Amino acid sequence: MQVSLETTSGLERRLTVGIPAKRIEDEINVRLQKAAKTIRINGFRTGKVPMRVVKQRIGSSIRQEVLGEIVNETFMEAIQQQSVNPAGRPNIEPSKMEEGEDFEYVATFEVFPEIALADFSVIKVEKYAAEITEADVDKMIDILRKQNQGWAIVERAAANEDKVNIDYLGTKEGVAFQGGTAEGSDLVLGSGRMIPGFEDGIVGMNAGAEKVLNISFPENYHAEELKGAAVEFKIKVNSVSEPKLPELNEEFYKMFGVDAADAQQFRDDVKTNMQREVKSSIKNKIKTQIMDALLELQQLDVPKALIDMEIDQLRRQAITQFGGGAKLDPNLLPAEMFSAQAKRRVSLGLVLNEVIKQNQLEADKEKVREMVEDMASTYQDPEEVINYYYGNEQQLASIQSAVLEDAVVDFILSQANVTISNVSYEEAIKPAAQNRESSDETENTDE
Repeated sequence: MQVSLETTSGLERRLTVGIPAKRIEDEINVRLQKAAKTIRINGFRTGKVPMRVVKQRIGSSIRQEVLGEIVNETFMEAIQQQSVNPAGRPNIEPSKMEEGEDFEYVATFEVFPEIALADFSVIKVEKYAAEITEADVDKMIDILRKQNQGWAIVERAAANEDKVNIDYLGTKEGVAFQGGTAEGSDLVLGSGRMIPGFEDGIVGMNAGAEKVLNISFPENYHAEELKGAAVEFKIKVNSVSEPKLPELNEEFYKMFGVDAADAQQFRDDVKTNMQREVKSSIKNKIKTQIMDALLELQQLDVPKALIDMEIDQLRRQAITQFGGGAKLDPNLLPAEMFSAQAKRRVSLGLVLNEVIKQNQLEADKEKVREMVEDMASTYQDPEEVINYYYGNEQQLASIQSAVLEDAVVDFILSQANVTISNVSYEEAIKPAAQNRESSDETENTDE
């Protein structure tokens, strides 16, 4: 077997492989002789079919079968001989394939980039620390009450945050328009559900009152025929209800898994969940900072084949999230939707794998167990959840992968330049993007 390798551009390689005709013809003859013993052809007894007839009947398919297998075998032999590591499947084109002559093919593929890990001590990480106060717990309990609030009909004028039940008829130049009419519709005032001026116009109205509002649709309204249009709404208020917060009692506590009428136990549970949320948020912020810094430090040529594979995976995930399942073709979604995300994920995957390999990092079994138990603790039957993960290799592998990624983050964090910032609970759980915007605003103000 003759092998030559050349670099075409960047990560792309062209591998030319030549295979002696004898290796191919010998294998074809072996298979033809074996087939001749069992092939059934009219006019001949089984095992007595002349070789020339066998060759005429199945020689072409046998040749294609042999060539396919030899290409697979020799490609693996050739890349090992040349010490190259293909990224993705190669594109293989025969260049010489005449019967009785040496066979030659050209395989074009990309290779994984060589990665020289940067000095992680230049990475700057801001690590948040937050203490949850009793006032934070009080505020969270108020939020939980509002999320589960009821409504009580009142005999007074409607105010913001009240719920009104209304009938309305919308017309444009005296003609009713689509979607502008309803009866018995509930609306929370101040929710912003309706166009500007609609909800404000109802504030101050009592049950039984009627009113005509003259307002205009926004210029950027989604319906073309209503963009910026002046319209009239005839409104009748059927009832006015005010929010009614649930009492802090046994019934309310049971909604959150606390059986007894124990206010302190409920507060403790709320605080525990808040602590879990803070821990998770801080961890994600640190991870985001490190990943962003790695991408900036480790400028890589990324194999297009790997990006294309990642785009396909993101497409399938999107279809699943949209509820399309097997009914929709993922290729209907344009690649451009996912290309930036795919490149980021592939780049980070290559760098993280290199960190793991060079530093011999592993997923610690105790930390895997700890992560599973932490996830299970939020369910009614934690033991059942734990058994599920440990009885399902695929699910457990996802946890092991997450733990290994945490190990990489911890390793880099141990070398990075870390500053501690004491922040409030609300600041700690704020999404990273909002924190960056707040920081940018502060910097602009300072200037």
